[in-house]
Amino acid sequence: MVEATNLKFKIFDKYDVSEITVKDLGLQSAINLEPRLILKSAGRNVSKFGQTKVNIVERLMNKIAIAGHRNKKHRIEVGSSTGKYTRNMRIVLEAFEIIEKKTQKNPVQVLVDAIENSAPRDEVTIIEYGGARYPQAVDVSPIRRVNQALKHLVHGSSDKSFGKKKKFSQALAEEIMLAADNNGESVSVKKKKESEAQADSAR
Repeated sequence: MVEATNLKFKIFDKYDVSEITVKDLGLQSAINLEPRLILKSAGRNVSKFGQTKVNIVERLMNKIAIAGHRNKKHRIEVGSSTGKYTRNMRIVLEAFEIIEKKTQKNPVQVLVDAIENSAPRDEVTIIEYGGARYPQAVDVSPIRRVNQALKHLVHGSSDKSFGKKKKFSQALAEEIMLAADNNGESVSVKKKKESEAQADSAR
């Protein structure tokens, strides 16, 4: 029999994650690259820091399920991305195939690079002191940095494909590639720069 330790699972049985590197030291604890045969945790991540136990590709898929959310309200109905696991994961798989074809790189590595380039380090919160409310710059935790990056990647690609001929998977692939290159045309990179600029002005 083959020992379990010798088995090497790949994402979608295609993409090896053993050589993926996270250059941002602050995000290494928040980006899970553990190889999984099936990317489906079935909601078993309710413990403290449970999100860090979920593979980063599955977290991207979970964000696609709520691509229409804006400011805690589901304002946009996106028929291509629903709560159905197979449909959402097919979007991710198609996007990865486009990325691999265009960049000749491991798409999981491209996704990690995109998250690193679009994860904000600072943001603004509201402090109330003596009856007065004023903005205060704060550092962003690693888990929130990853969540914000994934949310902006999905929202940006959803907006670019909503009501247009471009497929969601194609828009997602383009957004991830732009963010991986730290391109200013990427919605997620713009959001990061806006957040950090607001924090700088609130110091």
